Amino acid sequence: MDDFKEAGASFVTITPQKESSSRAMIDEKGLKFEMLTDAGNQVGRQYGLVYEVPEDLQKVYSQFGLHVNEHNADGSWELPMPARLIVDTGGIIRYAEINPDYTTRPEPEETVEALKALMAQKD
Repeated sequence: MDDFKEAGASFVTITPQKESSSRAMIDEKGLKFEMLTDAGNQVGRQYGLVYEVPEDLQKVYSQFGLHVNEHNADGSWELPMPARLIVDTGGIIRYAEINPDYTTRPEPEETVEALKALMAQKD
């Protein structure tokens, strides 16, 4: 997180989960960043990132004790695709890393490097 602060940026996550579910994860993992609740995936929808977990996968997830609907603030089986965005103060997306495969995530260092490159362009 220090790399983001040094670059003059804020690191924020946005999730459709209930605040209580997010708080439990923050406490359990010792996370040091802000996690905002996007009930109903309104922000995710604006970025075109939202999908509904298909019914057959809902059953599989449920068998493993993964009840997305119980954690989502609106009770749905909708999720946003995992995305890392760098958005400037004018609301313009300057960098995006989006992958529908939730198991594939960019390394934080990649996002920091992209942020540093964008900051260098400003100079």
